[in-house]
Amino acid sequence: MRKRKAKSEAGEVVRSAGKPAGTAGASGIDALAAQLAAYLPPEQVERVRGAYAVGAHAHAAQRRKSGEPYITHPLAVATILAGLRLDAETIIAAILHDTLEDTGMTRVQLEASFGPVVTELVDGVTKLERVDFASRLEADAESFRKMLLAMARDLRVILIKLADRLHNMRTLSAMPPDARRRIARETLEIYAPIAARLGMNAIRAELQDLGFRSLYPDRYKIIASRIKRTLGNRREAMDKIEHALAQRLAADGIPVRIISRIKAPYSIWSKMKGEHKTFDEVMDVYGFRLVTDSVAHCYQALGTAHSLFKPVEKRFKDFIAIPKANGYQSLHTVLFGPFGAPIEIQIRTEEMDAVAERGVAAHWSYKQEAIPSNSAQSRARAWVAGLADSQAATPSSLEFIENVKVDLFPDEVYLFTPAGDIQALPKNATALDLAFAVHTDVGMHAVAARVDGKLASLRSQPASGQTVEVITAPSAVPNPSWLDFAVTGKARAAIRQYLKHLQHEDAIDFGHRMLESALDAGGSSLDAIPPEALDRYLADNNLRRLEDLLSEIALGNRMPDQVALKLVELGGSVIGAAQHRAEKIRISGAERGILSFGQCCHPVPGDDIVGYLSPGKGIVVHRVECPNVAELSKLPERRVEIGWDSEVQGDYRVELRVEVVNRPGVLATVSSAIADANSNIDDVKYIERGIQAATLIFAIEVKHRKHLADVMRRIRNTKVVNGVYRYPL
Repeated sequence: MRKRKAKSEAGEVVRSAGKPAGTAGASGIDALAAQLAAYLPPEQVERVRGAYAVGAHAHAAQRRKSGEPYITHPLAVATILAGLRLDAETIIAAILHDTLEDTGMTRVQLEASFGPVVTELVDGVTKLERVDFASRLEADAESFRKMLLAMARDLRVILIKLADRLHNMRTLSAMPPDARRRIARETLEIYAPIAARLGMNAIRAELQDLGFRSLYPDRYKIIASRIKRTLGNRREAMDKIEHALAQRLAADGIPVRIISRIKAPYSIWSKMKGEHKTFDEVMDVYGFRLVTDSVAHCYQALGTAHSLFKPVEKRFKDFIAIPKANGYQSLHTVLFGPFGAPIEIQIRTEEMDAVAERGVAAHWSYKQEAIPSNSAQSRARAWVAGLADSQAATPSSLEFIENVKVDLFPDEVYLFTPAGDIQALPKNATALDLAFAVHTDVGMHAVAARVDGKLASLRSQPASGQTVEVITAPSAVPNPSWLDFAVTGKARAAIRQYLKHLQHEDAIDFGHRMLESALDAGGSSLDAIPPEALDRYLADNNLRRLEDLLSEIALGNRMPDQVALKLVELGGSVIGAAQHRAEKIRISGAERGILSFGQCCHPVPGDDIVGYLSPGKGIVVHRVECPNVAELSKLPERRVEIGWDSEVQGDYRVELRVEVVNRPGVLATVSSAIADANSNIDDVKYIERGIQAATLIFAIEVKHRKHLADVMRRIRNTKVVNGVYRYPL
């Protein structure tokens, strides 16, 4: 039996030399079988019983931290999934989901007994071994990534994992305090949002409640007790509103179930924290859900509710006509209540209510062709497929999991394409995010957008309901600034992948120039180094090829002078005492990812400049007169002689200190002068402000030193400026 790591959640395995636990869950399997018999044929129920027998035997010597036989955990997971009426293969995989990780059972044995589908499901839920990873965080991220790939093949993997996490959260009290907090935080940050994204609101709500209770037990107790006290005081008012609604709906012949909605502690805490509201402000709402039998009756019920109580303007949402990305459908409206507090109403059909509670698990059908294109399952599969594409473009597991967290934002905007298709995007998504949502190629060549027919930048944030057309150009490519405003994981992963590719190409070219310059200074060249000497240097430094060495030099991880010296030594000659003066390496500003410009002095083309190698960042460019150069001069081996190329590209940030007369309109006057000189303003702020005078700092973009001089001259020529200088120098 191969050695395995113990589990790290509430289902942690404890070896027991005492009484075997194989029969401990006998009553549990009988209850599960009775539950399954309500919707599965007898032969499938017998298969589940067989899986239980195998699982009980495999886990016989194991107990949970709580002291219970371990088999009670997978049995509880299976029972949760049976409550969602999932198929026999999912139930069997749930019972056996820990066998590959925690017992001696192998994939071959599992597949021989239960087939390849169950085996793939079990393997998808199984964690990776942690022995190969630098940290627990990295191991957990890579395990999540592995699970996502399994999800992309079969959504039932995440259903099993969510049920597994739910039961572990229900029994979390057996774990040490630090483990409780870590697992609870992971539940709130990852698993509850995934349940929400899959439309499984019942599981999402319980995960949030249990996670909040474990992470912040004192806050949970205080809020829960206040909810209980508040509801007791308001019960009479809620009953009157419910009675009025029921009476009017019955009079209009609309069959309906009315359910009063009570906010959970986590939901209240999130609103208090996110919207800066007090407890009373959050709770000062009456909530009801109206469940009827048809879409037509939903809209009729809406009219009835609006005739009974006045609706609040701009608080109506139609998620029936435009479903949420997770398949959720309902009408939402807010009414002026009779007791001075608003009434929140949700109206939906019985089928919509099932989807709202169970999401992808509602009316479960695994076959792709058997489900409608607008269902929760198809939407979830499209989302998971998008994540799978994103992870393929993201080498770091930690970076990937951060991208996933972004895509799990609870708030969404719904945008229309010119063809009438709806794209659901996270809150604050930009036109650029929409471009990548439509297709990666559209995003890669995007240049601008039209929002409701009006020209807009890629960084604009359209509102729900707006139509967005992306304008593309074959020659357009992503640039690093896109990462400042791209929101979705798909967009950020695609942009990063492209920039890393360019960075590698530019690093090779720039590293080659730096190494050649260092060799030339010693009277040698790269062509003069014997191939065997170069191969030996690469082997000694664990580098696969010359390109890797050149990239390392450009990124500041290796000093070109030291590399040049070693190469010449290995080549059988020594750099002579009479060295050539190193020629400056010319930069055009288009060197992506390997050049950055000092924020202390903001060099622009035309300035005298010098470069210093910074490990991992490449060359940081400073003006020669920058005060920080004196300190950097203490590291002469990191100095790189550079100068501007004859053809320089791009816009360069520079800051100006402008001393003005303090009177109305002065900011507009100076801004107009800058715009007249064809310069963009990035930022402006006051640093001093008196009765007669004020000092402002303008961050602007210029193309070169001559352009900067023109901007400064135009500013001086205004009648409101006493002086203008480069800042901070």
